[in-house]
Amino acid sequence: MTFYERDFMEGTRGTMAVDWEERIDTKRMRNERKERALERMRDAGLSSMLLLSDPNIRYVTGLAMTGGSGADHYSLLLEDGNVVHWDTADHASNQRFNCPWLNDIRYACPGLGNVPRASGSPSARKFLLDKMAETVATALSDYDLKGEPMGLDVGNAGLVDALEQQGVDVDTETCGAVMEDARKVKTKDEIECLRMVAAIAEAGFQQVVENARPGRRESEVWGDVTRELWRHGAFVGGGYLTSGPNTWPKHQANTTDRMMRPGDLVYADMYNIGYLGYRSCYYRTFSLGEPTQAQQDAYETARDNLYDVLERIEPGATTDDVSQGFPDMDGEHAEWYDADDHWQMTTNHWAHGLGLQLYEVPLIWRGISEDHPIELEEGMVMAVETQEPAERQGVRVEEMVVVRENGVEILSQWPVEEITTIDY
Repeated sequence: MTFYERDFMEGTRGTMAVDWEERIDTKRMRNERKERALERMRDAGLSSMLLLSDPNIRYVTGLAMTGGSGADHYSLLLEDGNVVHWDTADHASNQRFNCPWLNDIRYACPGLGNVPRASGSPSARKFLLDKMAETVATALSDYDLKGEPMGLDVGNAGLVDALEQQGVDVDTETCGAVMEDARKVKTKDEIECLRMVAAIAEAGFQQVVENARPGRRESEVWGDVTRELWRHGAFVGGGYLTSGPNTWPKHQANTTDRMMRPGDLVYADMYNIGYLGYRSCYYRTFSLGEPTQAQQDAYETARDNLYDVLERIEPGATTDDVSQGFPDMDGEHAEWYDADDHWQMTTNHWAHGLGLQLYEVPLIWRGISEDHPIELEEGMVMAVETQEPAERQGVRVEEMVVVRENGVEILSQWPVEEITTIDY
């Protein structure tokens, strides 16, 4: 495998702002992201885009959206680079004070989401939707773009109808693809955010080593982990720890109150942990005491499968070719699954893009990639994951990687050669 050589900035540094070395430059990151979206919007023939998806809003505005979709906030990106953002009362007031890079922040009419749903009134819902559409039409008129094509990233038939009643030329086909294209390749600072969240996840893995032992509950140890993640400035939007028989198949409740016992396999999944909005997905497997030979063999298979996939990743490679590194239902895995296709491999043997969402372009999976391939590009970031059964327990392993000129750079650094043994 060809490993990438980092330049000066590329390497985990502190999470605080300092004046004595270059770190993640959030102003540069905001500007570069907006410019990427603007360039692609103009190329697509749109004069503006109404963004309802939280990750899209954050990509363009830098505002700390939490991951939902347009319930009570929305943003309008305009062809001249201006942004109009609407938010609820306290949020909008706070943003006006704290976000000087945004100069047109307005109070939102929540035409979608919880407010109209909770009203219990069809007429109230229509009123709110119409009012929301009116706020957008007014902003377009303010910038002399009324009647020009406006993209909408999240389709909503009621909103589209209300916008068209206001004379807005709504394009529901283009905007999502524009934002997907802008976001799929990461800037330098975005990659450093993903490197940082991998490092924070490793601080969480260290808490597993220090706190997992017979007699402790999964939930107790996961509490130790999340405390450490928050201490480093992470947003904990997911993740879990599971042990013993809960590791195969993965328990539906994820972390439970199960008491750990000697000989348990334990794995922790640092998924949807965020740093400046950028999300991790990062598995490692641990053993309370020395793992058995069968468990070591299972882990070696999972690790080798994962690295077979990594060997295939480079710019210009297509996802159908890369997916062949994952196990198929005709091989050694068939006996462990009761489906006759790849649906049970979903989330278990695949790769998915990482960014402001847990799942971004590309998705590499035998279920779709063989018949619907796309080409990999330099600067894409993804998580690659595999698993194996082992004596009524299971092992999982995952790496976070960047597509580089001659292969991949691995952002995750927790030891991967063997199961991490916890000597309790």
